[in-house]
Amino acid sequence: KNRAKIFAFCIMDNHIHLIWQSCSGFTSRDNQHSFTKFTAQQIKFDLLKHHPKVLEHFKVNAKDRMYQFWERNPLPIILYSEAVFIQKLNYIHENPVKAGLCEKAEDYEYSSASFYFNGKSRFEFLAHF
Repeated sequence: KNRAKIFAFCIMDNHIHLIWQSCSGFTSRDNQHSFTKFTAQQIKFDLLKHHPKVLEHFKVNAKDRMYQFWERNPLPIILYSEAVFIQKLNYIHENPVKAGLCEKAEDYEYSSASFYFNGKSRFEFLAHF
């Protein structure tokens, strides 16, 4: 919905990395809230349909929710220069290599690495920085 520009991402088995910039009229906090709410709902719907027993592992005793999929305090980092941006971009893309999930970053399916290495991507939402 044109709330943010997504420059990079990598989805790992237990966490996700994103480099994004909020568009005019939206704050990073608003976008983060919308992202976590939407993805949590999608995860819950999928687990209800395909793996209801797994869903029980995410049950919490909270006033405002039955299940929790995301940590409450994510680690936002301000990318204040191009050098820091590139360092974080490389870190994100090398994450699955270091985890032993692939040999080359651009081969990892759940990442923007191939977009930067060879210009190919099946993710239409990505933008170059």
